[in-house]
Amino acid sequence: MGLMINYLFLILAGAFAFSAEWINWVYPQYSQLVFLLSAPAIFLAGFKTYRKGLVALVQLNLNINSLMTIAVTGAMAIGQWPEAAMVMTLFAVSEIIEEKAIDRSRKAVQRLMAIAPKVAMVQEKEGFWVKKHVKEILVGSIVRVMPGERIALDGCVTKGNPTVNQAPITGESIPIEKKKGDPVFAGTINESGEFEFRTNKTEDSSTLARIMHLVEEAQSKKAPTQRFIDQFAAIYTPIIFIIAIIVAVFPPLLLGYSWQDWIYRALVLLVIACPCALVISIPVTIVSGLAAAAHNGILIKGGAYLEKGRRLTLIAFDKTGTLTTGTPSIANFTALSKKNPRKTLLIAASLAGRSDHPISCAITDYARSNQVTMSLDVGEFKALPGFGVEGIINGEQYYLGSSKIGVNTPAFSRELSLYIKKLEKKGQSVSLLIGPNGPSAIFCSADSIKKGSVSAISKLHKQGVKTLMLSGDNVYTAELISKKVGISQVYGNLLPEDKLNILDRLLVKPTCVGMVGDGINDAPALARADIGFAMAAAGSDAAIEAADVSLMDDDLGKISLFIQISRQSVALLRQNIGLSISIKFLVFALGVFGYANMLMAIFADIGVSLVCIFNGLRILKLKK
Repeated sequence: MGLMINYLFLILAGAFAFSAEWINWVYPQYSQLVFLLSAPAIFLAGFKTYRKGLVALVQLNLNINSLMTIAVTGAMAIGQWPEAAMVMTLFAVSEIIEEKAIDRSRKAVQRLMAIAPKVAMVQEKEGFWVKKHVKEILVGSIVRVMPGERIALDGCVTKGNPTVNQAPITGESIPIEKKKGDPVFAGTINESGEFEFRTNKTEDSSTLARIMHLVEEAQSKKAPTQRFIDQFAAIYTPIIFIIAIIVAVFPPLLLGYSWQDWIYRALVLLVIACPCALVISIPVTIVSGLAAAAHNGILIKGGAYLEKGRRLTLIAFDKTGTLTTGTPSIANFTALSKKNPRKTLLIAASLAGRSDHPISCAITDYARSNQVTMSLDVGEFKALPGFGVEGIINGEQYYLGSSKIGVNTPAFSRELSLYIKKLEKKGQSVSLLIGPNGPSAIFCSADSIKKGSVSAISKLHKQGVKTLMLSGDNVYTAELISKKVGISQVYGNLLPEDKLNILDRLLVKPTCVGMVGDGINDAPALARADIGFAMAAAGSDAAIEAADVSLMDDDLGKISLFIQISRQSVALLRQNIGLSISIKFLVFALGVFGYANMLMAIFADIGVSLVCIFNGLRILKLKK
């Protein structure tokens, strides 16, 4: 209702203002009628502007509202009533259009959270199903989803084989077939097949909620260009205000020119002065870029990274879980100790079962496939980043992980070392089980290249971005994988601190370095790089927190899309800055020499603002 009244007032103001302008042009002798039409137009269209302007003037804040208040009041004081009415009406119309344009960019992000349903069908302990609000659904609950319904919470499929459209989360338009154990996300759509899933996150901690949190956080951080424009406007506007005072006072005072003419010129300059095209269009462009990325499954933590993305010249990739599937399988198991091989496998599986590392999971899967299903108690369990895990079983210390740590054990013979190197040259990753008497088992694992890795690397090379690989795996395996995906430079046998050292050597201006990873081991490197990319679907929370950009569907091709969005956003920013400044100075020069009136000034200011705003919104149309 309130909005309709505002629109009605604005329509009436426009009718009065145009009538006053027309009568003043055709019948200038009817000055009283012009006044009677102009005054209500100024009141109806300018009430809010005057209120804001007076508050700003009291606070000594020279913004667009204070400048318009001074300009319109001055125009009325020198008898330019129709022009004052028209300027105030056009300004009110422009504010509504600008608000609508800005609101469009905000809603592009806000629509993300609105897609998740607020109720879901949950199974009670007694076995029957009831509808519950998502806030009441606990972690571990069984939820049923019918075909065509949106999924309410994150979880894992327990029953059924649905086809899920994950575009709202990942930006990927092709539906994904799910099976038992596969993850599902809040806000995604079940396109076919009834299914059930077990929730593993609450509404507030869902992937969708995390997306919204990251986007909101990003919006609150001003980009470098935005900070510069704010600083520029804070200095530029008072300077123009001082120039306007000089123009109004000095020519009449010193040279005897008409006070009315030069005051009018000064008022025109005030209308021109406000840098609203810059101040408004820049954040609209930044938010639009962030929204475009979010709708394509790319979460950027701030406008600074959106702008920086265009400068990327080198990107370093982790191997396991990033370029490869991260789900290796055990190709060979060799027991070295005199103990029963099944007992050795049991010890290894007991240690591996305490870890979620891909190779640990492969070892437990291998043990399970060989009917080793029980587990031994593991005391003093400890994860060793970059190496493996260790713990005490039956009073004896065991280590399971990289062969790098085994070199220092007494029973690590030269023959064993040569044998391990031989296996590694075949492209296999070697893990050792080391007990109190030295190495007791060898596990050979192999990983497969992730779908899309080759094309992703190719796209980056076409964009002029160089690539390299940083892997904790052995050099031979790393080189084999790098050749397959198209990366020429590779480093293997790296610990987390080694990755940091390499990045430190690379982080030399003007080189802008990106890092892509998924695990806890990658978190320090992700934080150190100019831009860190986390594989958000399968990546660890530590990696996601440390990264600046999150790829929600683990699609490496999205990195080149991120660079494209960054380049286009910066191009639009430069276009808006160049257009607004050039038009401002042109009309300003015309105003100083008396060739611009108030209508020209307001049209120039409003017109440029709207052109820049809608130019910035164009990036929302960008698709993968």
